[in-house]
Amino acid sequence: MNAPSPRELPAWIKHTTVWLLLAAGLFVAVQAWQRERAAPRFAVDGSGRIVIERSDDGHFHWAGRLNDQTVEFLVDTGATTTAIPEALAQQLGLVTAGSVRGQTAGGTVTGRVVVADLVLQGGVVAERLRIVALPDLGQPLLGMDVLGRLRWQQDGGVLRIEGGSGRR
Repeated sequence: MNAPSPRELPAWIKHTTVWLLLAAGLFVAVQAWQRERAAPRFAVDGSGRIVIERSDDGHFHWAGRLNDQTVEFLVDTGATTTAIPEALAQQLGLVTAGSVRGQTAGGTVTGRVVVADLVLQGGVVAERLRIVALPDLGQPLLGMDVLGRLRWQQDGGVLRIEGGSGRR
């Protein structure tokens, strides 16, 4: 058996390096695939209808802006009002316009009412919208206070919103 030259790395280091590079490449590819699968599936068709496909997490996500900051909303037809995490309300500097106490699937919650301008992807606008800021909310929820102003239907994992552009 020939000994490696003093400048050549041992074979086991070469093999380990190759396997580590392959594992890192696979990891990066899986992360990119997961990011792509989790991305909102949104389009505006030729007639101006907004089309949102259900994401892999089973929910509809609708990107928008609150007071000019990008926010991704979870479409929640069971929520009476649009709600955001308290931390987001503080980050946006939203001023309290009152307080609210209500029942959710998780029990009684207390939050504060804030006011913000909402612009959803596809042109839906709600100016000076009263939003509930909740301390333990994980993700912004788009409630029926906005959805109820729109004509929409859900079928086969697709949410279609008619005439999305314009102020509401």
